[in-house]
Amino acid sequence: MKQAAVKLAATAAIAAAFGVTAQAADLYEPPIIETPPVHYPEALPKKVSGWYIRGDVGYLWSKFGGADYITYGAGVQGVPGFLDGELKGAFSVGGGVGYQINHYLRTDVTLDFNFKSDFEGSTSGTCTTGGASVACSSIDVSGYKAWTMLANAYVDLGTYSGITPYVGGGIGGAYVKWHDLSNTIPPGFDQSGEYIHTGNKDWRFAYALMAGVSYAATKHVSLDLGYRYKHISGGRMFEYASGTGPGFDRSINVHEVRAGVRYRFGAKHKPAPPVYEPIVYEPPVYK
Repeated sequence: MKQAAVKLAATAAIAAAFGVTAQAADLYEPPIIETPPVHYPEALPKKVSGWYIRGDVGYLWSKFGGADYITYGAGVQGVPGFLDGELKGAFSVGGGVGYQINHYLRTDVTLDFNFKSDFEGSTSGTCTTGGASVACSSIDVSGYKAWTMLANAYVDLGTYSGITPYVGGGIGGAYVKWHDLSNTIPPGFDQSGEYIHTGNKDWRFAYALMAGVSYAATKHVSLDLGYRYKHISGGRMFEYASGTGPGFDRSINVHEVRAGVRYRFGAKHKPAPPVYEPIVYEPPVYK
């Protein structure tokens, strides 16, 4: 009996040893792999604010609002007169400094120069011939140049495939210089001949309305094409000469087509690095 118990205990010990070995053999232990550090992308700045400079060239058409003057002399003391005419087209150049506040709003200060716009007009009044007063008309030739300084604000109306339409307005002043006015009365009158009125120059109030589109050629360079309406208030046009003057133009309205370039300063933003997707390891499986 004792021997049988010993054999049974030995058999149980051997079976237990084989069982533990089998379980150890069935246990799957995956290799230890260190997870690399996760690098998240840098967030690009949402703001587009920054200083910029601009340069523009254009072509303009000026609308002359007429001019008033007084004629003095025997029998015509203090008679008002009116000068009418047309202004020809001219080129313009300009530049400015501005600040992009956000995606939709920007402001700048601009200084533009309008090259000479030639003027051709006429006046109607009374002349004498043989002592009798008769109606007569003169031919008037002059021209003007102008410097315009404006503080402007623009609203960008969204960007579509790199193209941004905008509207804007500006307020400021214009320095207008009129050339000498040549007033010519045709032959056949006692006053026939050419009379020169010295042109005047002065600062005047001005405002502008703009609309156009810009194209982002690069992160820093934008191309601009737009239209600008500019109103220049009236002022002194020419001085007194031969019993007539001075003359005051009522206003000048300017319609202008412009093309320009804007360069925005600021650091270049590096592209965001690719997002790392960590490998998901499954827990060990015991069989």
